[in-house]
Amino acid sequence: MTAAAQLKEKICEAAAAQGFDACHIVSAESDAKAGQGLQDFINAGHHGQMDWMESRMDERAAPQKLWPEAQSVIMLGVNYGPKCDPLASLKDDDKGVISVYAQRRDYHDVIKKKLKALARWLVDETQAEVKVFVDTAPVMEKPLAMRAGLGWQGKHTNLVSRQFGSWLFLGSVFTTLKLLPDAPEDDHCGACTACLDICPTNAFPAPYQLDARRCISYLTIEHDGMIDRDLRPLMGNHIYGCDDCLAVCPWNKFAQSGAEIKLAMQADYDRPDLIELSRLDNAAFRQFFAGTPVKRSGRDNFIRNVLIALGNMAQPEAVHIEAVEARLDDVSDVVRASAVWALAQMNIAVGKTLAEKMRDDDSALVRQEVAALAGA
Repeated sequence: MTAAAQLKEKICEAAAAQGFDACHIVSAESDAKAGQGLQDFINAGHHGQMDWMESRMDERAAPQKLWPEAQSVIMLGVNYGPKCDPLASLKDDDKGVISVYAQRRDYHDVIKKKLKALARWLVDETQAEVKVFVDTAPVMEKPLAMRAGLGWQGKHTNLVSRQFGSWLFLGSVFTTLKLLPDAPEDDHCGACTACLDICPTNAFPAPYQLDARRCISYLTIEHDGMIDRDLRPLMGNHIYGCDDCLAVCPWNKFAQSGAEIKLAMQADYDRPDLIELSRLDNAAFRQFFAGTPVKRSGRDNFIRNVLIALGNMAQPEAVHIEAVEARLDDVSDVVRASAVWALAQMNIAVGKTLAEKMRDDDSALVRQEVAALAGA
């Protein structure tokens, strides 16, 4: 075994010792195909309100523009496979569905500590320079992971692994070392279109293309303000993220439950009661979701999601209608406006009656929802 091969083996052993389930290496050179894909995505406006994706595009497509001294990227994955099928939660429409990745401690914190520990080991071992990244810098993790051989980007644009299915958290260590690269993974989707067919909002204009503006994950996490009326009924009881296209992938038959204790799923976030969630003020929201990714959406947008889910219930009871009605007095105009819509969805007559008192609300958002209801 050559010295280069020995070093690569030691790196992967050190990564495994830190709890990483996958470790592959790729050159830090630019990826023209990924860069063009990002440019096309932005040009089509498919990024929605995510203006940060447009900034520093050159760095996203070329790691060496982010850090010119980088020679190699160590791509790492941590398995977070769920024990149960996430699609089963969709049947309980009085409960909220939170994406599998967010039903636990924020993975950024956990994985960054692992990355830093691995990077310190690499510096001690080789005296090389290193930088670590986990989903917070202008790094295109999925294309890098595909080039490194961790998996391939499926027709839903997410990474798929033959060993872990849809469930890998990704992180990277950039280094000045010129390491032996791994071979890229081939596309194994074949003729399957399960991920495209299951999408409730038709967020895929074509295979391997995503219009984030229609994606439930984007709408419930990234989108600020009111969600398009045509999309609200399609969101079901998703209140933070969406795993539909991930969970339906046939490659999940090879997936395993995640073993990292610090990333164990927490029972409080498994199908939480929508009525209880609707009552959260800002302080209670921050306390309930402390340490999790859910805080990212902010309380007002999260309650908006909860109200949409309540409005989508097939057979709401009086207690559900009362919970929505209580939000007509909320301090947030986004919440008040979402409550107007939800009430009309649950009971058009009740909704119109209650919305009458909102006709003179000082928020244009609320008045727009009342006007739309009047014309229903």
